[in-house]
Amino acid sequence: MRLHRLVREVAAARGGGEQRENVRRRLIASLALVYPNDDDINPTSWPCCALLTLHLLTLCETEIADAAANVESADLLARAGKYFFGRGAYSEAQPLHERALSIRERALGPEHPDTAKSLDSLVVVHIYQRDYAVARPLCERALTIREKALGPEHPDTARSLNNLGLLLRHQGDFVQARRINERALAILEKALGPEHPDTAWSLSNLAWLLADQSDFVQARPLFERALAIGEKMLGPDHAFTAMSLYRLARLLHLQGNLMEARPLHERALAIREKALGPDHPVTAWSLNDLAWLLQDQGDFVRARPMHERALAIREKALGPEHPDTATSLDGLATLLREQGDLVGARSLYERALEIREKVLGPAHMATAQSLSNLASLLADEGDLTKARTHYERALAIFEMISPEHPNTNRVRRNFARLLLATGSAAEALTFNRPRGPRKNPRKKLSLDQGFRWNCRRCPRRPRPRRRGGGAARAL
Repeated sequence: MRLHRLVREVAAARGGGEQRENVRRRLIASLALVYPNDDDINPTSWPCCALLTLHLLTLCETEIADAAANVESADLLARAGKYFFGRGAYSEAQPLHERALSIRERALGPEHPDTAKSLDSLVVVHIYQRDYAVARPLCERALTIREKALGPEHPDTARSLNNLGLLLRHQGDFVQARRINERALAILEKALGPEHPDTAWSLSNLAWLLADQSDFVQARPLFERALAIGEKMLGPDHAFTAMSLYRLARLLHLQGNLMEARPLHERALAIREKALGPDHPVTAWSLNDLAWLLQDQGDFVRARPMHERALAIREKALGPEHPDTATSLDGLATLLREQGDLVGARSLYERALEIREKVLGPAHMATAQSLSNLASLLADEGDLTKARTHYERALAIFEMISPEHPNTNRVRRNFARLLLATGSAAEALTFNRPRGPRKNPRKKLSLDQGFRWNCRRCPRRPRPRRRGGGAARAL
């Protein structure tokens, strides 16, 4: 009978004194060769990591008097956190990064660059868990440390800036987010070059922010440049390439270019299923958006199982109250609604709203999206009084966040239609005037998942729409 070398070393580490510490450090060094040490998702390491994680956690469960050894343990815990993050196990990643942060603060100090590294890792985990309120002070602290310790032009400073820009975008502060994203991109282009993968990531984040504001003309070339860098530097089957394909496809979909968007979505889904697995939360992103595209093409038969599969993945991997689960509920609800199942759609819309109010807050943009979705369905059902209440609340949130955002203008127009139907024509005129420039007046894109209620004499016409939850969704 033969024991694996690492198992033998764990057994030896249970000894005492100097021998124990020597074996412990050799074991840490051996494990460090297996676990990923960067932010890149590395699925090839996952089988080995799965076998060794229990040994790693046992090895690092207690701190010792040797500060240098504790720093090595913190590094190993951080690597294990990145392994769990890569697999989409965000709740398992969080406590490992928290332990690594605690050790580094004690061993290295609260303003050490490695402390900032742990803070940044925690920020990303909280972003994926949609816990923006917790993530923001951690991000701001990491940025302050890096600016002071490394300088305002260091690539790590730019990485903290990218995370802060992402947070601000999710919180609806588009003006400040753009300024920060542009600063991060300038630093990375200067420090790492125009074709570095980190530069591509920054390009994609800036493009996504522009797309959020319906500035498709400026967003598209940035997305295309990020995709070209990813394919050239990382390869056509890399997770970043899939993300770039996915984001470009979503932009094309928003522009109404469904034929061009579909093969990009399909390619992104194929890469993610192969690289990350069929049940990964990131795979669910592609399933969700491809389902929406098929739905907009009228292919409800193929769209519904994709919505249901995305929902099942998210409920299992992220939990029944995660905002991404609410996004899938919205998608399936809208499909049911378009098929005439208003009762089924209403229960899903109400559940999505409940999740967003509880997790994101009553004044979040995604909560406003749910209110708007539910309002238009209530109008479909003829419950115009309740529909008005939901529209008023949704519009108040949107106007508070961004009064000239295209989403705000669309809710104004939908609310105006409701007011006209209830005989409040004078009041409707005050809402039916968009207050911001329309980037493409020929396109009638709906960021609130489509206003499906009309006068009963008017035909229902499907049109491209942007999904509710875009502001609450992942990268």
